[in-house]
Amino acid sequence: MGIALFAITQLQAQKLTKDNIDEIVKALSLEEKAKILVGSRNEMFGGGAAIGATQALVPGAAGTTQGIERLGITRTVLSDGPAGLRISPTRPNDTNTYYATGFPVGTCLASSWNTELVTNVGKAIGNEVLEYGVDVLLAPGMNIHRNPLCGRNFEYYSEDPVVAGKIAAAYVNGIQSNGVGTSIKHFAANSQETNRTGNDARVSQRALREIYLKGFEIAVKESNPWTVMSSYNKLNGSFTQESYDLLTTILRDEWGFKGIVMTDWIGQRNTAAQVHAGNDLMQPGQPVQSEEIVSKVKSGELKEADVDACVKRMLEFIVKTPRFSGYKYSNKPDLKGHAAITRQSATEGMVLLKNENGALPIASGIKNIALFGITSYDFIAGGTGSGDVNKAYVVDLMEGLSNAGYSVQKDIQDLYEKYKAYQNAKINSEQTRSWFMGKPTLPEMPIAKTFIEKQAKGSEIAIITIGRNAGEGRDRKIPDDFNISNDERNLLNDICDAFHAEHKKVIVILNIGGVIETASWKNLPDAILCAWQPGQEGGNSVADVLKGVANPSGRLTMTFPVACMDHPSSRNFPINYMGPAFDGFGYSRSTNQKDVDYTNYDEDIYVGYRYFKSANKVVSYPFGFGLSYTTFTYSGAKIAQAGNDYTAIVTVKNTGKVAGKQVVQLYVTAPSGKLEKPACELKAFTKTKELQPGESQVITLKFTGYDLASYDEESQSWVTDAGVYNAKFGTSVDDVFATVNFNAKALVVKAHDALKPAEKINKLSLK
Repeated sequence: MGIALFAITQLQAQKLTKDNIDEIVKALSLEEKAKILVGSRNEMFGGGAAIGATQALVPGAAGTTQGIERLGITRTVLSDGPAGLRISPTRPNDTNTYYATGFPVGTCLASSWNTELVTNVGKAIGNEVLEYGVDVLLAPGMNIHRNPLCGRNFEYYSEDPVVAGKIAAAYVNGIQSNGVGTSIKHFAANSQETNRTGNDARVSQRALREIYLKGFEIAVKESNPWTVMSSYNKLNGSFTQESYDLLTTILRDEWGFKGIVMTDWIGQRNTAAQVHAGNDLMQPGQPVQSEEIVSKVKSGELKEADVDACVKRMLEFIVKTPRFSGYKYSNKPDLKGHAAITRQSATEGMVLLKNENGALPIASGIKNIALFGITSYDFIAGGTGSGDVNKAYVVDLMEGLSNAGYSVQKDIQDLYEKYKAYQNAKINSEQTRSWFMGKPTLPEMPIAKTFIEKQAKGSEIAIITIGRNAGEGRDRKIPDDFNISNDERNLLNDICDAFHAEHKKVIVILNIGGVIETASWKNLPDAILCAWQPGQEGGNSVADVLKGVANPSGRLTMTFPVACMDHPSSRNFPINYMGPAFDGFGYSRSTNQKDVDYTNYDEDIYVGYRYFKSANKVVSYPFGFGLSYTTFTYSGAKIAQAGNDYTAIVTVKNTGKVAGKQVVQLYVTAPSGKLEKPACELKAFTKTKELQPGESQVITLKFTGYDLASYDEESQSWVTDAGVYNAKFGTSVDDVFATVNFNAKALVVKAHDALKPAEKINKLSLK
């Protein structure tokens, strides 16, 4: 045998290890390289040569990568999240069940403002990912709440990038501690679901850097996610999946990301352009995409060096996975233990919006409850679409109250159960339920005043649940989703009138995924608890807070405006757009319609509280707001400085009668300079431990000179102006308990001239 032939044979005989990746790249044929970069098409998404491969490994998973057996390159399995692992609970010819835990949705987790708690939730989710034989959870979703009507806001964290980035990093660190991966998504500016596969987000470079990319930057630098998922939409004229500026220049060159980028589940686009941009994995995958890579390399339109770079990153990813290492997964994660985690974690994210005259916790002598609202009996654990979880059960509010020792009026219960059965039968007959969208939220049931008045005499307290659900592929609407309906308003009015006439209290539970209108009715009830969509133990979690077993310590990570149109982004959002029929994954259009085919982010940096504070606009509930069953005082606020590193210090004391946790938020106002800036911006936050009555804790909040910087488009640099800055210690953006001035040094961090808008943006100015 000749020396050259012997060398080739030996090279081909090698099996992939973490130490021979470069050699394996050389051993791969061009066709094999192309295969590695394209997923095995999941049968849920149609045909393909590898149909059924995903379901053969883990039924219900979203997709897999392809393997090369001769070189020991294994497949890997990717499954949806982020409120838990989304896989099929049942399997053909198998009597076992494979349920996953339904954890609180993103808005609930983020509203805890507790990164340690989120890390622990991530650890539990990651254990299920590992033990069910999955390698990567396609989560977390961390797009900015640009507008309250985005259909997937329940999956996301905040209107603020610092909250989004820090919570995402905690979630990623928790999951990846199990030796499995995550995919932070959707990168980037996927701020609406309407025509999400074709919409062009037109955003200034400054707004992109400061608002829409900053959270991803924080997560990449603080948690090193295994993968990033590029979004469906265009960004300043180019699809994000084909944007070299986004995926290479910013993500890799500037931020130092070392993992792989995968597409969202779009199918075939310009595969060669995606590879050149640095998109390593095309999902869900079609054989024609591999063929395109081969043909483009052979024609010279795509450099094989670009292919090799993607292949090398794919191999570096594959060798980290449990499936590659031969992990013997059990298919038996600790579901009972995880149910306890979700029950406790949900209570910390619940936000007490109103509590007059000690309406909550419910007085110890009260046992008999009049429970109203269809959602009390048809509780919403989580949103729809890929963010849903196939869980074994959902504890509704009626069951949770019963478990807590309360008695729910039987005649009210019977009325709602009959109504629920009727509505569900109607839904089933109309075939409006689908595997992807889930069951629609049931409409509220009108109830006669005379019936309510009877209940007011026979019950000790009233609880009303208002529910909303949304999901992937559709945005929410005004007025039938953001505003309360006429039936809900009538129910509120009649219950409050009847129970207050009997000197009895009324409590409203908001079982929602995102913001709804509250300003017009919040004066009616005695207490309002925003429970979000708190996962499968939701009814028990809510009951724990109502009873006082848990002290609510959640804070809003988004503004509740007086009206949706108060958001400047609403002027450029597909409000009440009624387009083509929903196809399960987005809309398809061929026209050039504003806010559908393109959306101008004219509000620029003025997203959420940055706008409302700067414009002095009245809101219903401000960013960061939340009440507690106890009280706190604060002392010793100061800022310590060491070069370009800053530490904010303050002592928090529980001055109330029950144990509780408090969130401290640090906002900073910059001195006047070249760039127009918001009135203040969140720079750091933390949550205390559970403080007993009389107990104190010294907390520290760290930030840097780079964290203070704004993006200057003229110089393409992050710039921190020298001068006096004002630090505001608060419990919300409107509730500041201490202010401290500090001097910052000048700092300039050069960046690239990337993602420049192709179209003019009429940027909002509040000068």
